[in-house]
Parts: sequence; C-alpha cells; structure tokens
Amino acid sequence: MKNIAVIGSGTMGNGIAHVFAQNDYKVALIDINQDALTRALATITKNLDRLIKKERISEADKDATLANITNYTSISKGVAKADLVIEAATENPDIKFKIFKELDEVCKPECILASNTSSISITKIGAQTKRPDKVIGMHFMNPVPIMKLVEIIRGYKTSDEVTKTIMETSKSLGKAPVEVNDYPGFVANRILMPMINEAIITLNEGIAGVEEIDTVMKLGMAHPMGPLQLADFIGLDICLSIMEVLYEGLGNDKYAPSPLLINMVTAGNLGVKSGEGFYSWGHGTKDLIVSDYFKK
Repeated sequence: MKNIAVIGSGTMGNGIAHVFAQNDYKVALIDINQDALTRALATITKNLDRLIKKERISEADKDATLANITNYTSISKGVAKADLVIEAATENPDIKFKIFKELDEVCKPECILASNTSSISITKIGAQTKRPDKVIGMHFMNPVPIMKLVEIIRGYKTSDEVTKTIMETSKSLGKAPVEVNDYPGFVANRILMPMINEAIITLNEGIAGVEEIDTVMKLGMAHPMGPLQLADFIGLDICLSIMEVLYEGLGNDKYAPSPLLINMVTAGNLGVKSGEGFYSWGHGTKDLIVSDYFKK
C-alpha cells in the first residue's frame, strides 16, 4: 500500500497528506478548490521548514516529501491509483455520504476507504458503498504531524483484514493506533466533548470566568490547555456538531449541547477559524485575550 489519496485539503487533510508523504507514500491531495490546494501546499512547506529549523529533517527530506504530493481537483482522477483513500472533508453526514458513494464507483475494487470523521458512524458511511467491509475510520488528532494517536474505528462490517492493514499502516507513520468500535463519539470525543460542553455550561451559569475555568483544568488536572481554549482551537461549530451526534445517538439529556455553545455558533463566533470565540484570536499577539463578550 503505497498510493494514498486524501480528500479535503483543510487543516486535517493537509496534515494527513504531510505525514504520509514524509513517510515515503505517494499522495494525491484532492480538493474541488484550487486555491485551497495552494494554501495546503504552502502550509505543508511551512511546517517542513519548521522541522528543518529544529534539525529534525534535512532540505533533501523536505524536497522528497513535497515531491510525493500531487494535487487534484477531480476525485476520479485523484483516486485512480489509490490503495487507500482517506476522506477529510467537512464534518457533515450528507457531504461524507455523497463522497463515499462516488468513491465506491470510481476507486479500484480492492481500495480501502477511510474517513477521518470525529463522530459520524462508520457503519452508516460504509452502508453508502458496496464494500462496507473495506470502510474504516482513521481519526487523526490535530495537529496531525505532531499528535501520535490515531483512533481506528471499526464499522459493523469492517473486516479483520482491513483493520489489521490500517493498524499497520498507522504504525508505519510513527503513530500509535488504538482500535475502537463504532458508537457515537467513539472514545476520544465521547469523553472530551461532554467535558468541553460542561465547561461551557459552567461559564454560562456564572460559576467562573473563561480564564478561571481554563486555569483550574490546566493547573489542577495537568491539561496542556483549558477546555475553552481547546474548544476555540477545535472550532465551536465542530464541538456543536459532535455534541448533536452524541445527543441524538445516545438519547440522554447529559449530552445536550449548551445553549451558549449554540448561540455562539449561530452568531458566527467559532473560535480560531473566525478570530473570535471564548478568546480573541485576531489581535496580533501570542497572548490569549478573553473575548470582549465575556468581559462584560
């Protein structure tokens, strides 16, 4: 398995492409937007330059990595030779279902189809294809080049052989794969998102402020960043989407998304990606500044 296709060139997609290419896989990076592909390649180049500066790779390694990546704006052309396709598109079931239906038609029969979804059922995704035994979840963590974990999600019909292949492939990237079963939120987000949601509820109830909540979790629980800062980093729209999947899939009120989270997403305050969430991110400084809304 040496030919990989990655669909979606955003933060996760370009990170996945980077890691595979750096480990000598041939990568087809696919996005319908050529400008997005250009930005993705610039991001990968910038990240490789950082590794050179830290003396972790050489200029020759950088050149070899970039040479392993080819950009495509057509799914059918990009996946033509693929042994493994990893979908890293928007966390929206309808979009993912449409992509997998197309992949099933245009990929070679033996090709494995993986999704980087953080919460959507792999069983439901696999049901869009005629090869559900070859559909699996590969949930990489952000930032992909740095984080070691890959959550490997087995759908109801995912075969043992495919699971073994993807576990071994993940290890070849220097990652630490963990096999989990297909239930809402899997493991990572089944535990993480309710914690973030509870932090938002705590803020909304006036128990403590943004910095105070994050400080308690950093200094008291040894978390590298507080849950509200992490929510901004993930994207509040993604947090809301995952909470909705948990709420719908598990049918328990403890998974109901906070009204504050819903309101912030509705207002367009999505965190880092929009420049404003619980913190302000467009201020031109590395220091965290609490959003003006929460200073009232």
